[in-house]
Amino acid sequence: MIIAHALATAQADGLPRIDAQMLLLHALGRATDDRAWLLAHDTDPLPPAAAACFQTLCARRLDGEPVAYLTGRKAFHGLELAVDARVLDPRDDTETLVDWALTLLPAHAPCRVLDLGAGSGAIALALAHARPQADVWAVDASADALAVASANARRLGLPITLCHGDWLAPVAGQQFDLIVSNPPYIAEGDPHLPALAHEPRLALTSGPDGLDALRAITAAAPAHLAPGGWLLLEHGWNQAAAVHALLATHGFGRVQSRHDLAGIARCSGGQRG
Repeated sequence: MIIAHALATAQADGLPRIDAQMLLLHALGRATDDRAWLLAHDTDPLPPAAAACFQTLCARRLDGEPVAYLTGRKAFHGLELAVDARVLDPRDDTETLVDWALTLLPAHAPCRVLDLGAGSGAIALALAHARPQADVWAVDASADALAVASANARRLGLPITLCHGDWLAPVAGQQFDLIVSNPPYIAEGDPHLPALAHEPRLALTSGPDGLDALRAITAAAPAHLAPGGWLLLEHGWNQAAAVHALLATHGFGRVQSRHDLAGIARCSGGQRG
């Protein structure tokens, strides 16, 4: 079997072309973004071991397993993160939250930043990379997730402080200039959950309406923000109005949203007075 035929077969089975390309590159031991190599070698024979590996990866992907888990890597805001089933697969839309945060952080002055729900460390590490003078902290209730984030921080050489616990409890008595979070926000009965079966449920769902974590964070955050500090939250496609109301209820001003790549209000935030 040649490379072009292997890709065509995977696509005929229902795999998106870009997924098939990334998985084939991984099976061949090449960087998953080196798609130009595939075009230049489309008539090369596929080694039997790589062909067997590719078939297994394609079957797992067709079963709904994220490409990031299959390759063990995910690009996020210019960083390559190690990712597995212990953490949520970082989404491109979450870069909206990082970009907004960077507009609020000084480029060349010390500041304190807290990421709630660290997962793989994607948000905290992206902020630490872009703002080297920031003191970046990250909290997660999952010890497994913190192990992934810690390994990513070591490999990337980015110093962040990781804490185990629920939301703001591990940082009692501390204040930050900025708090960011991509918390679970899917309703427990959401019909789309089966498509996310391979990802940790703890990082996905939050009560009957998906707002439990957002309620907890907006209620506790003011005590942990310096005067003028901001709270930025990622949320579901239809939750902006509810999050705006929560922010206003807890005394935040300048409440506003930012839109994701599809033009959907994906993040909302406000400033402590």
